[in-house]
Amino acid sequence: MLLELSVIPLGRERSISADLADLMKLIDASGLDYRLTAAGTIIEGTWDQVMDIAMKCHSEMRKKTERVITLMKVDDYAERSGRLTAAVESVEKKMGRAAKKQ
Repeated sequence: MLLELSVIPLGRERSISADLADLMKLIDASGLDYRLTAAGTIIEGTWDQVMDIAMKCHSEMRKKTERVITLMKVDDYAERSGRLTAAVESVEKKMGRAAKKQ
């Protein structure tokens, strides 16, 4: 299962990268496979694992500000694993080349 997670603190300074770095430490410590993107983080695990880390991230951000918006998008593809990389590889194969990367 893939979870795309975005946690947005409101009422904070313009830059929130330090706050997000704290959340990345929680995600990294979970041991789950993940990819940080410019718009959120994609995490792979079971339903319970990804929901647990989403709750922890939301709660951690809530300690810093009284209003937090948490956005979640779930890709539940049966019992498949390795989708974090396989989904990208499948598209790239059909493109006939690697997707544009930095």
